[in-house]
Amino acid sequence: MSERTTPFEKQADKLGPRVVEALKRRHFEAFYCPTKEEATQKVLSLIPADDVVAWGGSLTLAQLGIIEKVKETNKVIDRADAATPEEGRELMRKALLCDTYLMSSNAISEDGQLYNIDGNGNRVAALIFGPKSVIVVAGMNKVTKTIADAQTRSRTIAAPLNAQRFPIENPCNYTGTCADCLSKTSICASMVRTRICRPEGKIKVILVGETLGF
Repeated sequence: MSERTTPFEKQADKLGPRVVEALKRRHFEAFYCPTKEEATQKVLSLIPADDVVAWGGSLTLAQLGIIEKVKETNKVIDRADAATPEEGRELMRKALLCDTYLMSSNAISEDGQLYNIDGNGNRVAALIFGPKSVIVVAGMNKVTKTIADAQTRSRTIAAPLNAQRFPIENPCNYTGTCADCLSKTSICASMVRTRICRPEGKIKVILVGETLGF
């Protein structure tokens, strides 16, 4: 591994292990990986060969190329295979009973809590209950000082950026900032704070010392 010399890398390498310890105190299984390559290998090492794998929409997972690798080794539930919206919803339901579910988090506080916003609710539903194991991968750019900061980051940074990916007419698609809207297509329908992992170890959090996702 090349020497990590940028200010972001230096800070991440100092803060990341501390956040991992905070997560462990809250009963998450947690790891810090300085690079994307190390994080990808860690994710794959946590997925048994006979597990059925599903995932929530995540730019982080796409940046790591994890989905393509998992498809080579495991049976998957991929809603992108759906021919109709109805089939897509049915695949999302089936994903709640998979063995391993992959996702990122909109924000993680320094004291080890996760904060997530969801439109359909499938991603946060899987985080809370259903899959036997959930693997959360997040760049250190998503770490915030407090849980209040995590909520603010999710609403004012992650959600407006994420909305730009979809052809929807929410206010943030036009203004670039959250309007606390009540739009039918709002991607901020459900907001979930995960303050502990229950049962212990079900949720595995991998922090990556790079900028990933929104």
